[in-house]
Amino acid sequence: MLGLFLLTSCNAPVVQPTSTATLPASAAVSPTAAATSTPTAIPTPVVEPSATPAPPTLYIAPYLPVELRAGIAVSAAIQQAENDATATYWLGVGSHTSTPIGHWIYALVAPFPTITEEVSFSDLAQAWAGNPESPLAGQTLLMDQATLDLFTAWMAGPVEGLVRTLPADQILDEAWSSSAWAIIPFEAIEPRWKVITVDGQSPLHADFDPLAYPLAVPILLLDELRQDMTSLPQGLSLPLSNRDPNRLTSVALTGVTALVRGTAVWMERYGITYPAEDVGPLLASADITHISNEIPFTPECPFPVLQPSELVFCSSPSYIELLDTLSPEVIELTGDHFGDWGAEAMHYTLDLYTERNWPVYGGGANSEAARSPVLIEHNGNRIAFLGCNIGCQVKNEVPCDEYATPNLPGAATCDFDWLETEIPRLRAEGYQVVFTFQHKEYYSYQAQPDLVRDFGRVAAAGAAVVSGSQSHQPHGMAFENGAFIHYGLGNLFFDQYHYCANFACDNGFIDWHIFYDGRYLGVELIPIHFIDLARPRLMTPAERAAFLELIFEASGW
Repeated sequence: MLGLFLLTSCNAPVVQPTSTATLPASAAVSPTAAATSTPTAIPTPVVEPSATPAPPTLYIAPYLPVELRAGIAVSAAIQQAENDATATYWLGVGSHTSTPIGHWIYALVAPFPTITEEVSFSDLAQAWAGNPESPLAGQTLLMDQATLDLFTAWMAGPVEGLVRTLPADQILDEAWSSSAWAIIPFEAIEPRWKVITVDGQSPLHADFDPLAYPLAVPILLLDELRQDMTSLPQGLSLPLSNRDPNRLTSVALTGVTALVRGTAVWMERYGITYPAEDVGPLLASADITHISNEIPFTPECPFPVLQPSELVFCSSPSYIELLDTLSPEVIELTGDHFGDWGAEAMHYTLDLYTERNWPVYGGGANSEAARSPVLIEHNGNRIAFLGCNIGCQVKNEVPCDEYATPNLPGAATCDFDWLETEIPRLRAEGYQVVFTFQHKEYYSYQAQPDLVRDFGRVAAAGAAVVSGSQSHQPHGMAFENGAFIHYGLGNLFFDQYHYCANFACDNGFIDWHIFYDGRYLGVELIPIHFIDLARPRLMTPAERAAFLELIFEASGW
């Protein structure tokens, strides 16, 4: 795929050895590029006769990433060569038409509040070559010097003025201040970056294919005949990539689920799983799917009506089939309505979850269980889910029938003194903490001061993600103390279609959080739009752009 750069530049991808021998057919660039480009230079070995065979030697191209070179282990049987032409083995970059031994993954990134989701590699290549007709013409690309050195060795250098080099630790802040984009190694991705999909491929996705991704730099190992090697020789080991799919974990975090009123009527009318017809497969595909179900199940629940006389809610046990289709890994119970039908219904609901091996947090059979975290380990990532309900504290209700007690089920109360001890404890054990609030409801896009204060306090305690499960109208976002804060996601399954001012509750979010190798990499925002009282769908690109502009403005970006 990187050969596409050659269609718009005058030089082919070249490695930088000392000799200028012609590239062998096994590592040649595409026929179209070869017709108009300078051949890639691969060193020709110099073999000197000797009575005693010399030990094999390895030449390591100096432009290779530091992390790759640091991971190379060579036994005493192989010596490192300083001259690429006389080396037995040669390690550098190749092209997508050669047979690489591995790939080093880079990401095209932009400041998080960027509307653009995807670009074509053709447009990027045109900008790289200086074509003013490219949609990306004039877009500054930031890189550190090591990345530029590698890309220069791999392909023709960028047009003058396109790339600015900065120390790696300064690139993110400069991008935010100047709206520049950047190319960074995969391991440098962090929450304030937005990873731009290129030709349908993103290194954050589970279905990522490095062979189809234009920014996967092919690492080439050549033997003494300068032919591609597909396996490592004895005595040599090296990292074949900076991205291991077996270290990646996705968490789908959702907003309000309340299978009552109009949503329940629509489920009775069109089928129990009707609300999930559009978003269900996406949610089920996450490694860890979170559902915040505010409503208890009970066999005594009456048939639903659109406008009940009071806000006391329950769900028919048959409705759990909807949740079954989502294959959730964790259930949040911080909701205000979990106790609407009393302790018996709460215990009945907890039993339904236990039968399905769905762990719960933010509520439970008693106060101790309610504030116990759910701990999940997946692909080496340790993730802790913790949450609480602040409703009665905000409303100064004493006693509070929403809260669990030592002997009765309910939601967990928000004890900040305890949280400021518990979150650091979980962090010390290697967990990334996902914290969810059932906070005060506001019908506005902009987060109100008490939300900002309390969410920030949890972020300061060390949570990686702080998310609002209470809001029916989606809210803005923030980054504080290394955490991503989303003050409210809006509804997932609830009947507030055309309910809020300017139909604001018709829209919401699924937040797709990515963890890798024990770190939180960031979130992909997935906006959803309700088509009726029960069923959300993914937004169209135009809807998505307009909605994100509104949310980013409310976030102060």
